[in-house]
Amino acid sequence: MKFLEAALRRSLGSDTLRLEGMASAPGGCIHEARRVTTSEGEFFAKWSAECAGDIFLREAEGLEALRAVGSPIVIPRVIAAAAPLDGDPAFLILEYLKPADRGDDTRLGEGLAVLHRSHGDAFGFPSPSYCGATRQENAWDDSWPAFYRDRRIEPLLKVLDQRGSLTAGDRRSYRRLMERLPELLGDDATPSLIHGDLWSGNVLATTEGPALVDPACAYASREMEFGITTLFGGLSQRAFAAYQEAWPLAPGWRDRNPLYQLYHLLNHAVLFGGHYGDQARRIAIGFAG
Repeated sequence: MKFLEAALRRSLGSDTLRLEGMASAPGGCIHEARRVTTSEGEFFAKWSAECAGDIFLREAEGLEALRAVGSPIVIPRVIAAAAPLDGDPAFLILEYLKPADRGDDTRLGEGLAVLHRSHGDAFGFPSPSYCGATRQENAWDDSWPAFYRDRRIEPLLKVLDQRGSLTAGDRRSYRRLMERLPELLGDDATPSLIHGDLWSGNVLATTEGPALVDPACAYASREMEFGITTLFGGLSQRAFAAYQEAWPLAPGWRDRNPLYQLYHLLNHAVLFGGHYGDQARRIAIGFAG
């Protein structure tokens, strides 16, 4: 893997660094992922020749935004990121975090509250991000319901409709739901920095503490963070209790939670098909009024 060795040499300013070995590592659901051993230490690397060209550049930006907050949660340091070039694949190289047998759930919950207290002036992010392979456009908006409708839900519905996955009844239900979002979500949310894809696979137990990887960052309502955790795990009861003690969610958040699950169900319907579309449809019908 000459491209990894060359990137490490450039980033670390070492002409003598040598790549000595690689071992499989978690994080390869979509891309190739390896623990890379070099003459100057260990690193984590993932790469792909088939992904969107900027996916690792955007991931690096999200990690750097999370890391800049200084939360008790560990965010791996970005060593190098690149788009495909001259036959080399897109790649991302991070510091290697050694796994631990057990996580610190209290620190995870408290640290997540610290991340969410990092606020923006509007909803969005300086650049697009990716949730899995789905590109998220993050143009700024002062209205949370408008941002959630226009930048998250409607693009996925458009893809599903173009594929013929929506019936006429589905389109009516989703149209009515979109009209009701200001009423359902309210417009008093504060733009909080969220990880955006906080399922259990992106939460690591490391010897340095709980760590987050693979972000899909945006400044959003912090309630959106819990859409995916309540679907696919990510926060234990202890971690959530620590979050609630540090910064309780507003009353009624559980009632609104299915609206945030909706985004991830639609995204999974786009990426994987299957039963996710049916689950999303039931939420839409329930809130369409």
